[in-house]
Formats: sequence, C-alpha cells, structure tokens
Amino acid sequence: MMLARLIGTLMGVGYLRPAPGTWGSLFSLPYAWVLHVIGGFPLLALGVGIAFLKGWWATSRMTAGSSDHDPSEIVVDELVGQWIALLPLSYAAWSMDISILAMWPGWIAAFALFRLFDITKPGPVGWADRRGDALGVMLDDVIAGIFAALGVLALAALYHGVL
Repeated sequence: MMLARLIGTLMGVGYLRPAPGTWGSLFSLPYAWVLHVIGGFPLLALGVGIAFLKGWWATSRMTAGSSDHDPSEIVVDELVGQWIALLPLSYAAWSMDISILAMWPGWIAAFALFRLFDITKPGPVGWADRRGDALGVMLDDVIAGIFAALGVLALAALYHGVL
C-alpha cells in the first residue's frame, strides 16, 4: 500500500491544500520538461502511458473497499492529463528541434485549459468521472488532457495565423 500511496499522491503532493489537483498539475510540469529534454516527444508519450498504467494500479489499490472512489489526495491522474495537454508542445519542439521552453505561452495555455476541463468536467470528462471506479478516475483526466491538447493546438493555429 505504501508504494500505491506514493504513486497515487505523487509522493505526498496530493495532501497539499487547497486544490490538490492543481498542485498535482503544477508538480507534473517540471517532470514533463525533464522527460522531453532527455528523450523528446517519444519519451514524454511513453511516460504518459506508463504513468497511466501505474496510476490506474495505484488508484485501484488506494480505493479498494472504500466508498469514496476518487479521494482528493489521489493526483496521479492530474499528472497524466497534464502531460497529455503538453504533448502538442513536445511534438512541435521535438520535430522542429527548438527549445520547448521557447513555447512558454503554450505551457500556460496547457495548464489553464487542463485545469478548466478537469474542474468543469464537460461531456465525456464527466461521464468518465461518474464511472465510480479507478479507471474512471484516470480516464476523466485523460479526456480533459485531450481536450486541453486540442485547445493548445487551436490556440497555436490562431497565433501562427493558420486559421
């Protein structure tokens, strides 16, 4: 259970108050940067998959036998969603061989959009959240991350005059 708690709470970040989900999202940003710098887009994408599987396992362990299917201290799902929101930036930086930090407005957009979709839970995000199981805990943030990534792409297209 100790390992599941370390993973699920991102080494205790989930116990920070107020807004543990926002702390979890902030915590994930420097780790996304490290993964991108070490291995570019492929490593960050691989990290998303591994974090999802470990988060699903940890969430299952932490909620087993509990009536609360989504305790606020579980924030590994925020890490997965936030990393998904950053994937368009990572791909662009990796494919064009530029610093991902040069796209700092995209980082702000990815963070703000992910938090917006995670908190408001529109459409399929809310559906996943209402599943009431560990997979639903992870999926709602995955979908919120995908929505945020699409928002980042749309904002980048507007900024660069593609639209």
